[in-house]
Amino acid sequence: MVTWRQLTAEATEQLARADVPDPELSARHIGQRATGTDGAEWIELLDQHATQRHVAAFDAMVARRQAGEPLQYVIGRWGFRHLDLFIDRRVLIPRPETEIVAGQAISEVRRLTAAAPRVTVVDLGTGSGAIGLSIAMETDASDVWLTDRSADAAAVARANIVGIGRAGSRVRVAEGDWFDALPPWLRGEVGVIVSNPPYVAEGDEVDPQVAWEPRGALFAPDTTSFHSIPATGHLEHLIAVGPEWLVDEGALVLEMAPDQIDAMAEWAGARFAAIQKIKDLTGRGRAIVARFPLRS
Repeated sequence: MVTWRQLTAEATEQLARADVPDPELSARHIGQRATGTDGAEWIELLDQHATQRHVAAFDAMVARRQAGEPLQYVIGRWGFRHLDLFIDRRVLIPRPETEIVAGQAISEVRRLTAAAPRVTVVDLGTGSGAIGLSIAMETDASDVWLTDRSADAAAVARANIVGIGRAGSRVRVAEGDWFDALPPWLRGEVGVIVSNPPYVAEGDEVDPQVAWEPRGALFAPDTTSFHSIPATGHLEHLIAVGPEWLVDEGALVLEMAPDQIDAMAEWAGARFAAIQKIKDLTGRGRAIVARFPLRS
C-alpha cells in the first residue's frame, strides 16, 4: 500500500534523474490526471492509499513523461485563457504567446460589435481550436469558423467545442487549406480573421519537445518576396488574400516570429490602412493586427 504523496515523490525523483524539466510539476499533474482530481481535492487525497488501477495509469503516464513526451500530451489536457482543452499529438500545444493573440482578436471583435449586431470570425489553421473557441466563449455576438487542412486537427477542434457549452452552437468547423475551407458566400463578410500559422523555418534549432508536435503545424516554406526572412510563406499568403474576405472595418490578426514582424508589417501596410505590432510576454514582437483592408 502506498499513498499518493509517496507516489508523486518517487515520480519526481524518477523524472529528475531523466532530466525532465520541473519534475515536481509533472508528477503533480500526472497524479491529478490519474485520480481525476484538482486543487483542494488533490491535496486531500495525498495521504490516501492509491488503488491498483490508479497506480497503473499513473505509472504509464510517468513512463511517457520520462521518455520526453510533453506533459500536455501525457495528461491530454491543457489550459488556454478560460478554456480546458483536450489535446494530443494531432495538434500543437497551446502556448502563452498565443493567448495574447487570442486576446487581440477578442478586442477586435468587441470593436466591431460596437457598430454591428454580430461579427463573423474565422480562425484559420485552428489546430485544437484554442483561439477561435476562446473568442466564441468570451464574446456573445460572434459567429466563429474554425478551419484546418488536417482532418485530425479538425477532429480535435470538434471535440473541444463541447467544452464551451452553449457558445459552441455558434461555432462551425471546416476542413481545407486556408481560405479554400470557407464557403464562397463568406467572401467580404468576415469581421476578424485570426491565425497562428506555421512560421518556423526548416533547420531552425527548436526545443526537443517540439519534435513530438505535428511538423505541418510548425514549419513553413520560404517565399520569393522575402529572401532574407525565412518561413514567411503562409504569412504572406494570409496577408495577401485576407482583404478579399474582410468587411471594410475588418481586421487580420497574425502570430509570427519576432524576426518576421517588421517585414510582415511592411507587407501588410500595402494592403491595410492601419498596422499594429504586438509584443509577447518577453517584450518581443509576436503578432500584427492589420485593420481596414484596402480595396484594389
